[in-house]
Amino acid sequence: MKWLLVFLMVGATTLGEVLQAAGMRRHGEIHDFRPGAIGRALALMARNRFVIGSVVAMAVSFFAFMKLLSMTDLSFAVPVSAVTYVMETVLAKYVLKERVNALRWAGAALVVFGVTLVSM
Repeated sequence: MKWLLVFLMVGATTLGEVLQAAGMRRHGEIHDFRPGAIGRALALMARNRFVIGSVVAMAVSFFAFMKLLSMTDLSFAVPVSAVTYVMETVLAKYVLKERVNALRWAGAALVVFGVTLVSM
């Protein structure tokens, strides 16, 4: 059950982060910070299907993490959740078409190594 929650949490977090990035790219950068403009931007984002999907995925991730914490130690749950960095790097390259340099790949590899050490 513990590993099922880890996979659910990692998958939902990764999906949520990628959807959030895609949704904000569709929305564009916010330049006007007056209250009325912020309200309009929030209303547009609330109708953005990527942002809505992101919120749902992050909620699933949150509740999976809470359940995981009720079953295992924080010293296990938090480092294992770092696997999302690797998954997000892969999806950023192939889904969002971002340029990922060798230094970022090395960082992702170090995360995998660290998570492997902690999960043993």
